[in-house]
Amino acid sequence: MSHCAPGMKSSDKVGSPEGSALIYTECYGSSRTHRYLEGTNGSLVCERHPTEHGYRSLRDFFVSLLLPHGYPDSVSKDYLAYQLWDTVQAFSSSVTGSLATQSLLRGSGVGDSTATVAAATITWILRDGTGMVGRILFAWMKGSRLDCDAKRWRLFADLLNDIAIFMEIMAPVFPSFFTLTVCAAGVFKCIVGVAGGATRAAITVHQAKRDNMADVCAKDGSQETLVNLAGLLISLFLVPLVSDSIMATYLLFFLLTSLHLYANYRAVQSVIMETLNQSRLSIVLHHYLTEGKMLDPEAANLQEPLLPGLGSQASVSLGVPLNYLVSSVSELEQLKKDNRSLYLLGWRKDTGGLSVVLHEEASSVDMIRACVHAEMLYRETSSSAHHRSGRFSMQNMLSALQLVRGQGSHHCTGSEQDGRFVALEMTHDQIDRMFPKFLQGLTASGWVTNRNLLDSDDWRANWHVKKQQ
Repeated sequence: MSHCAPGMKSSDKVGSPEGSALIYTECYGSSRTHRYLEGTNGSLVCERHPTEHGYRSLRDFFVSLLLPHGYPDSVSKDYLAYQLWDTVQAFSSSVTGSLATQSLLRGSGVGDSTATVAAATITWILRDGTGMVGRILFAWMKGSRLDCDAKRWRLFADLLNDIAIFMEIMAPVFPSFFTLTVCAAGVFKCIVGVAGGATRAAITVHQAKRDNMADVCAKDGSQETLVNLAGLLISLFLVPLVSDSIMATYLLFFLLTSLHLYANYRAVQSVIMETLNQSRLSIVLHHYLTEGKMLDPEAANLQEPLLPGLGSQASVSLGVPLNYLVSSVSELEQLKKDNRSLYLLGWRKDTGGLSVVLHEEASSVDMIRACVHAEMLYRETSSSAHHRSGRFSMQNMLSALQLVRGQGSHHCTGSEQDGRFVALEMTHDQIDRMFPKFLQGLTASGWVTNRNLLDSDDWRANWHVKKQQ
């Protein structure tokens, strides 16, 4: 039991006709409240809310049937908005799936006296087999990234699912390529199963605020089952109406697909993640550097790009092996120069992209610092930043570096490599000054910093780290 009125004493009187003393209060989440009063002859009387019977009890039944135990206090604030839009998209997908099933059955020979069971069986076996191979390959290639960009991959999965359904509807139109089309659609749907299932799990972890992931997942399954049942009932009415008209089938498909994609976009947009991935960290850092203010999770999530290819260009590879960055002792010493952090930041030899070698003692905060450092270094060294920004241009950086060193002049070789290492050394000084305040602002704004979604690989190194002065 939880005491919902901790400041109340047993001797306090309430405005009841009997003038009874309030002994105890309790609440069930935020949905029910009971007040226990002292009755006649010392009895304990429970005073309930007047709407707790009748309609409220019916409402409570459906809440307990379809929503996690303790709702809404046991889930994240974005739970209801996400589930409502997820329900809409699931209903649309259920109906379009029925249209695809009808087309597949027609293409497999249902209703055709010349078709054979063996041919249909072979088609189905090939479809399932290629789908299994696609599932394994996709999980191998992209499995580690699904957590980091769960919202993007969730939207990607639903878009790919619509493409697969469209291919299944179109398959009977081209009988010569029916098996090939069905197999390709099967591969897409298996990829959807991996991406959709993994990202749903990631979102469930975010929504489960009382270590109740199993309950949240189970109730999500109940909601989806109920929606699919409703979709099947609607399909029983709609599919016979459009089965004899290809144009009507296509029109219904495009209308439902448009609704499906819109609902999916609104669903993932409503998710407010408190953990930092590279996109959200880039948004927060950019706003901090330009406005001097820290964005809270809700504001940053609303700005997070959900379509592939959008967002920060400073993609950072965390946890890479050392030989990705250096090939000589002198290069290693340049990376380590004046470094007092548990990471080494540099440029990959093969791609030129920014990468980070992590110390074996590096924590989540060190990873966040490394990504912030990489973002700042990218701004300093990119040619676009040189033309856009007078404040952080390379020339200003070199001048500031001279002042820091107390030198009257600075002799630079002028080569790009030397300029890069000069920029790296300068940004070490910048990050030493700004990161503690930046980290404090992250914590104060509600961001989680003891874990992250920055897509770090597992390579760790060990070297002597200079102590902070």
